[in-house]
Amino acid sequence: MNSRDSYAVLREKKTAEIEAVLRNYLPQKEGCQKIIMEAMEYSLMAGGKRLRPMLMGETYRLFGGEGKIIEPFMAAIEMIHTYSLVHDDLPAMDNDDYRRGRKTTHVVYGEDMGILAGDALLNYAFETVSKAFELYPEKSAAAGKAFGILARKAGIYGMIGGQVVDVKETGHRIGKEILDFIYDLKTGALIESAMMTGAVLAEASDEDVRKVEQIAKKIGLAFQIQDDILDVTSTAEVLGKPIHSDEKNEKTTYVTLLGIEESEKIVERESEEAIALLKSLPGENDYLEWLVKELIHRKK
Repeated sequence: MNSRDSYAVLREKKTAEIEAVLRNYLPQKEGCQKIIMEAMEYSLMAGGKRLRPMLMGETYRLFGGEGKIIEPFMAAIEMIHTYSLVHDDLPAMDNDDYRRGRKTTHVVYGEDMGILAGDALLNYAFETVSKAFELYPEKSAAAGKAFGILARKAGIYGMIGGQVVDVKETGHRIGKEILDFIYDLKTGALIESAMMTGAVLAEASDEDVRKVEQIAKKIGLAFQIQDDILDVTSTAEVLGKPIHSDEKNEKTTYVTLLGIEESEKIVERESEEAIALLKSLPGENDYLEWLVKELIHRKK
C-alpha cells in the first residue's frame, strides 16, 4: 500500500472517529420538541467531508495537543457549518432540493422546521462548547480564547458577513475585490476558525496562531475556487448536489470572472503557498499536509 492509499484509509478512520464525536454530542431525541432533535440529526449526520473538525483536530495534534478538550469544539464547528448549509438550501436562499446525495432538510421536514433546525444547530453548537469549561476547568483560559475565535468567525465579521454580501450581490456583476471578500468570510472564516481553535487549544504561540490563520485563509480561497470549477465541470451524481447552481442563482464566481484555466492556476498557487507556510510551523503532521492537498484538489 503506497502512502496515498494509507492516508486515504487513515482519513476514513479519522472521519469515523469524528462521526462518533458528533453522535456523542447530539441531544437525545425526546420530549414534545423531539422533531427538532430528529431534524438536527438528519442534517448533521448526512455525511460530508468533515473538513472543519478534521482540520481542527490535526492542527491541535500538530502543536502537540493531547486530551479530549478539542472534541466539543470539533462537534460545535460541524454543527455551525451544517446549520449554514441547511439555511443555504432554503427556498429563500439557494432553493436546493438535494445535498450530499439526499433530500435537503427543508424538503424532508418542511420549510418551517428547516429554519428551526438551522437555528437549533447554531444554538446547540455553543451549548456544546460550553461543556469544555465544565469538563476541563484547568484549561478555561485557552477554551475561552478558542470560544471567542469560533463565535467571531461564525458571525457578522465572518461566515454570516460573507453570506450577507453574497446574497446582496446575487444577480449583480461584481469585481474580484468583492468576490474575495465574500470567499474570505463565507468559506474561509470557518476554516480559519477550525485551524486557529486547534492551535489555541494546544497553546501555540500568538505568532503561530496568526500564521495558522494565513494558512487557513489560503486553503479556504483555494477550496472555494475549486468548488466554482466543480460546479461547471462535474456532474450532480459525483457532487451529490445540483451543478450549475451558481449560474442558476446568477452568482459571480472565479470561473465566470476569470475562466477555468486561470482559476485552476490560482488554486495551485494558493495551495502551494499554504503548504509552504504549513511546513514552516513547529512540529510535523504529514497527514495534515496530505489532507490539505487532497481537499483543495478534490473532485467532489
